[in-house]
Amino acid sequence: MNSTQPSNLKLALMPTDLDESQETMMVPSQENHRAFRNALGQFGTGVTVITAHDNYSPIGMTVNSFASVSLDPALILWSIANKSERREAFYNAGFFAVHVLAEDQADLALNFAKNPTAFEDCEWHFGKHHLPILPEAIARFECSIQTTYDGGDHTIIIGKVEQFTQNEGKPLMFAGGHFGKFSQ
Repeated sequence: MNSTQPSNLKLALMPTDLDESQETMMVPSQENHRAFRNALGQFGTGVTVITAHDNYSPIGMTVNSFASVSLDPALILWSIANKSERREAFYNAGFFAVHVLAEDQADLALNFAKNPTAFEDCEWHFGKHHLPILPEAIARFECSIQTTYDGGDHTIIIGKVEQFTQNEGKPLMFAGGHFGKFSQ
């Protein structure tokens, strides 16, 4: 729109003096890595456990980088650190399952976050595509790997949802480095 008329924006909505701001603006760097992580931690997320099979055994890990991408086609994404010992196994698995955890499953989340042999300490079974399935998740998305992208120090994995489930329950939340519950 090309117009010489004055803008309808109200000046009251614009900062009058950026020097008076109480915020400390930073550029992400190695020196403020912890501050950057803390800022990201202000965004609350749901908690998932991603599972797959690496031709030898089930693999799994706790992930909060899960997000919806598209409804048609049904696509989701998650990301894995390139330095993760499980990266290659997930990258090459072909299929994976995303388990959205319920508010009472914090122990399961911690188990998969810290324990490479987490399947030995929980109930599970094989599902379609030889995917390890964790019962009692409030939602599960069984996916084929559609594509992957370089995302800096992570690999972004886009999955095509082949089938899903939804169950009753409230989600387990994570914010500020702590698990919590969603209250209404």
